[in-house]
Amino acid sequence: MQSCELVTLVSSIACCLAQGRTAEEIALLSCIFNQLGDTLETLAAHQALCCGNDKNDNINDDIFFGFQSERRRER
Repeated sequence: MQSCELVTLVSSIACCLAQGRTAEEIALLSCIFNQLGDTLETLAAHQALCCGNDKNDNINDDIFFGFQSERRRER
């Protein structure tokens, strides 16, 4: 997918989500998606910093248990 196609897709989704909603509802959706994006960015940064390039590591271990998995501690 090209960059302009992605931008068009995201804009189209935003328009569909906003259709028929009040300004307050749209603002709430915006906050929700901003938080989602920030959280995904944090998880990606954490994974890059703590997990390196090991594709066998599961970031969900860190999310749900709050520590590195036992497998990584044993290394």
